[in-house]
Amino acid sequence: MADKAERDPVTGVETTGHEWDGIKELDNPMPKWWLYVFYASIVFSVIWWALYPSWPAMSGYFGGIVGYSQRGDLDERMARAEAAQAVWRDKIAALEPEEIAADQELLFFAVAGGEVAFKENCAPCHGLGGAGQLYYPTLADDDWIWGGTMEDIAYTIRHGIRNADDEDARLSEMPAYRRDELLEPQQIEDVANYVLTLYPGTNPGAYDAEAAARGQEVFADNCAACHGEDGGGDHFVGAPALNDAIWLYGGDRDDIVAQVGTPNHGVMPAWQGRLSEDDIKMLTVYVHSLGGGR
Repeated sequence: MADKAERDPVTGVETTGHEWDGIKELDNPMPKWWLYVFYASIVFSVIWWALYPSWPAMSGYFGGIVGYSQRGDLDERMARAEAAQAVWRDKIAALEPEEIAADQELLFFAVAGGEVAFKENCAPCHGLGGAGQLYYPTLADDDWIWGGTMEDIAYTIRHGIRNADDEDARLSEMPAYRRDELLEPQQIEDVANYVLTLYPGTNPGAYDAEAAARGQEVFADNCAACHGEDGGGDHFVGAPALNDAIWLYGGDRDDIVAQVGTPNHGVMPAWQGRLSEDDIKMLTVYVHSLGGGR
């Protein structure tokens, strides 16, 4: 015959037989409200498994009685959104970026759509809002390597720069004057000093005046053909301006020496074929609207 269960002398409740440091565990029953909620949760789970997709199978999964699908729900919402935008996209498809920008309502829609495309595809390199970052040009200023008109921007987006995927990609390469031994090291130092004088706001202490005087002739013989006699650059050949304070690879004398000696050449992918023509137009309008378009 089993021993009679021990009861707590204070509460009169049976104990479980467990004891820690003289403290005995009471065998109190679970609150009924808690049990009811627990049982209801079990019933709810079974019903949920039956109604909605749940159990995996060898060749698929149980789709549920109601046949709900989050992917299908998303596709339906996207279809509704596209239908609502159709009137605007039809107009964009029929117009050029310049014409889109001339229509205030269409401009608002294009800038909003272009911003989404920019954040998804361009911001990792050019930064949010086209702010730019090291080795990636800013798109929100007034300095353009390949031109800042709508036509220029659209062409660059479509075909990219120095990529092997598009035969119409923009292409220009600055000679490696040190690596290919086109100039002597002293000549490179001299021309770097001269380049610093092209911007009127440069601190005179940033360059050697005597070296700059020698570098002027080196610049005229080797650099002016692309960058212009005054360093204003040439959009047609993708030669950046050297007479402002905007630098892609750094504007210190050592940075310029390194770029003249062994230049960096950035690459941009071609977005034609990756983005729809409508998206390219909206992206063009958005980039142009950032403040640096011409």
